[in-house]
Amino acid sequence: MDFERKMNLTMLTDFYELTMANGYFQNGLKDRIAYFDMFFRKVPDNGGFAIMAGLEQLIGYLKNLKFYDEDIEYLRGKGLFSEEFLEYLRNFNFSCDVWAVPEGTPIFPNEPIVTVRGPVIEAQFIETMVLLTINHQSLIATKSNRIVRAAQGRAVMEFGSRRAQGYDGAIYGARAAYIGGCIGTACTIAEREFDIPASGTMAHSWIQLFPTELDAFRAYARTYPESCTFLVDTYNVLKSGVPNAIKVFEEEVIPRGFRPKGIRIDSGDITYLSREARRMLDAAGFEECKIVASNSLDEYIIRDILIQGAKVDLFGVGERLITSKSEPVFGGVYKLAAIEENGEILPKIKLSENVGKITNPGFKKLWRLFDKASGKAIADVITTSDETIDDRKPYEIFDPEHTWKKKKVTNFHAKELQKKIFDKGSCIYDSPDVKMIKDYCMEQIDTLWDEVLRFENPHKYYVDLSKKLWEMKEKLLQEYSVG
Repeated sequence: MDFERKMNLTMLTDFYELTMANGYFQNGLKDRIAYFDMFFRKVPDNGGFAIMAGLEQLIGYLKNLKFYDEDIEYLRGKGLFSEEFLEYLRNFNFSCDVWAVPEGTPIFPNEPIVTVRGPVIEAQFIETMVLLTINHQSLIATKSNRIVRAAQGRAVMEFGSRRAQGYDGAIYGARAAYIGGCIGTACTIAEREFDIPASGTMAHSWIQLFPTELDAFRAYARTYPESCTFLVDTYNVLKSGVPNAIKVFEEEVIPRGFRPKGIRIDSGDITYLSREARRMLDAAGFEECKIVASNSLDEYIIRDILIQGAKVDLFGVGERLITSKSEPVFGGVYKLAAIEENGEILPKIKLSENVGKITNPGFKKLWRLFDKASGKAIADVITTSDETIDDRKPYEIFDPEHTWKKKKVTNFHAKELQKKIFDKGSCIYDSPDVKMIKDYCMEQIDTLWDEVLRFENPHKYYVDLSKKLWEMKEKLLQEYSVG
């Protein structure tokens, strides 16, 4: 059972959601139908793409929206809310429609990844948790995938629980890291909750507790001969750690009918130490013994030490993954896109002196176009909700900012990316298990061109507007522009 089902998080909201809700209620707008989009403006670390994650937890939150007596009493004590509004909250029932891009999907700036339609009080109220949930896990899944790709096929474990920003950051961060490509986690509760493989061996304190490093290794080998991995850098990696590991492998592990699993290096020059350790292990006949490296790693360090010839089979990555230390904010926003009036959808737009903050108006669909010959993604297209991209005939895409840049796409397959998650407040979507999400994520990343996957100066993936949506936006820009 997930944590969001064990505790009620309804009051985890920015207070202005409540003041606006009361204002809507007092002004006769509680039943006004509104459309909100969640999207983000920039890929973390200047990368080429991000990864959608956190939808399962958002679903759990939406299923459990309920104001309890203590919530009502707290709000009454603020002295800001009418009794009629408090009674409305007491009987609150989520009734919105929700569409979302499935977890594990590569996503790009300015495209709607979550869309909510429903009574404005309800659709507005959930803003904080939509952003909190999707922003956090998408950030960590994206960072995890960068690190996994840097490892060039070598396994990566998530080691960051103790450095995460709070217990939920550790738990859901482990889930997101797994979606992004890690093979497992050091976080035990993540395995219990999500069936993500958890593993671990020893800390330096284990070795320090015994009279000698050799005694510590022997005790561990006798306890866990079938899964024997030693931490070899407590004193001196090459003069004592690796020699003592080899000695215990020979004296305690092999005689019991097992083979050694590995050694872990947690400090020092990983490139040099791993090369020397590999030479020593191979000379002892333990060619299959894995070398694990940890200690403040990220995608750039991993990439560099592999270029330098490091002999590492598995990386344990902690604080720089679980906090996305290099860029710890996923800048998702939640903006009004349209309202309904007398059954008609009226598009809304937010203008700004900062052109990048101007929103795409209206109720929309998100499409991905795939080349049939290569299977690679060509571009994403945002259309109005009543449009369909017919992939049986050529389709013209164009740059929304530089409209003279056009391309006619042929021999392609068009896929609508958003799935309907809630219908009038009832969940109609079955979340896949996290292993299926991870596999789907790896498959979808394979549809991206290598140029998009680059760490430095990745190719900008095209996110275009349909002609109809572009014309709608231009009309609103002209209508609301001043001067």
